[in-house]
Amino acid sequence: MLYMEAVELYKKLRLMHYRRLFGRIHERDGSLSATEAFAVDVIYLLGSPTLGEFAACLGISQPNATYKVNNLMAKGYVHKKTSESDRRECRLCVTGKFMDYYGVQKDFIGAAVEKLMGEFSEQELDAFKKVLLALTQALE
Repeated sequence: MLYMEAVELYKKLRLMHYRRLFGRIHERDGSLSATEAFAVDVIYLLGSPTLGEFAACLGISQPNATYKVNNLMAKGYVHKKTSESDRRECRLCVTGKFMDYYGVQKDFIGAAVEKLMGEFSEQELDAFKKVLLALTQALE
């Protein structure tokens, strides 16, 4: 039973994410294709990866990753940030344009958590938080 509930939650979160992500794809100059939207989303989710980390995560070659990143940079969705400690290392960062495109400001998770806070006791929410933390750690 717990397994099925976890699968349903995962599926709903994925559907919400894809609905939001692909709902913003429009065919016009500077807009993202579905592949580009996916790639920049991965960069965002990885939290400023190196080009090598990005390539490894997607299972693509470094030249292919470079091509994708260069296209995203040309459209203004990604920029490279040189590391302060090692000037040879560059991190990929999403831009404000991506954040506007992605709609991060619309916090559907925050709204759901607020609703839960009104419906459950503090003890129940603490137990739920422990379960979520354990589930998150198990997924890593």
